[in-house]
Amino acid sequence: MPGNRNRSGKAPKDGQTHGEDSNTDINLVDESSPIIQAFKQYQNELDTKHDKHERLVKLSRDVTLESKRVIFLLQRIAGGTDENKNNVLKEADTKLQAIQDDHFRKIALELDGEDPYQFLKAYTAGMQEYIEAVTFFQYHKDQSLTNHLTIQRQLQFTQNCPTDETSNSTLPNVENPKLPKLDIQDQPVKPLDSASCESSYHDSQISAIKTIEVLVTPLDYILGVADLTGEIMRLAINSVKTGNANFLFQLCDFMREIHNAFISFGNIHREIRRKLNVLQQSLKKVETACYTLQIRGSEIPKHMLADVLSGKTMDGPVYRDFDQDEPQDQ
Repeated sequence: MPGNRNRSGKAPKDGQTHGEDSNTDINLVDESSPIIQAFKQYQNELDTKHDKHERLVKLSRDVTLESKRVIFLLQRIAGGTDENKNNVLKEADTKLQAIQDDHFRKIALELDGEDPYQFLKAYTAGMQEYIEAVTFFQYHKDQSLTNHLTIQRQLQFTQNCPTDETSNSTLPNVENPKLPKLDIQDQPVKPLDSASCESSYHDSQISAIKTIEVLVTPLDYILGVADLTGEIMRLAINSVKTGNANFLFQLCDFMREIHNAFISFGNIHREIRRKLNVLQQSLKKVETACYTLQIRGSEIPKHMLADVLSGKTMDGPVYRDFDQDEPQDQ
């Protein structure tokens, strides 16, 4: 009968109903097959990787939030007294230490035994914001720029490794050690050397502590320093309200040094080009402020000087946009 035929036009075999082929195929899958077991292992590895990536992203967001709070705190130094500056620096130092201990230590534990470059994109945003906060803090402290190696050392932590039960016990009695029973009789037994026992004990104690770290790549450091110039520009404009012209010119010289270092790079990353364009715009604002203050500073009242400089900062030469030659991502 036509109603008993399948899609191919052939009649089903005797005793076979529709859908029986698929059920039979499912029942024929051998769960103990090496291929099935291998794919289950791949599934577990991918799930573990994705879960770790999500945890790192959340930690990176926390680092970004806390670092921004440190930056906002440091901006309050402009125009304050020396006592206020010391109090703000002390509070900022405490917050930076908390970021290292509470967040970056967890990131280091997540990356322990993993390829750090595999999860670099998960925490690179928080790392750049942290570098910006650390370098901004260091400049307020002694007008210097924190180098890459110093930041890397700040993100190194010591971790206690789990040891066996014998590591917490006292030294064994080397004079009368408990030897295991030998299956072969009349086999000579050499007495244990006390020096070797003590040496192995101390080796186990030393191996119980290891160093873990969060990788700080040179690219993240450079991008973080580029973001620093934006905060230096805000600090320069805010410092004008206090009438401290020398500090404004000092900030301008500092930004010029960073700018000269950036333009000395050759074939650079696309992200660095974008940051360099922003850096040049910030430097242009500070240079224009210095020019206005030097030429017309005596004509403008101090309480109006900051507003005038903020309105004049967009005048002057326009820097070349380095992103014009960059192909746009579709």
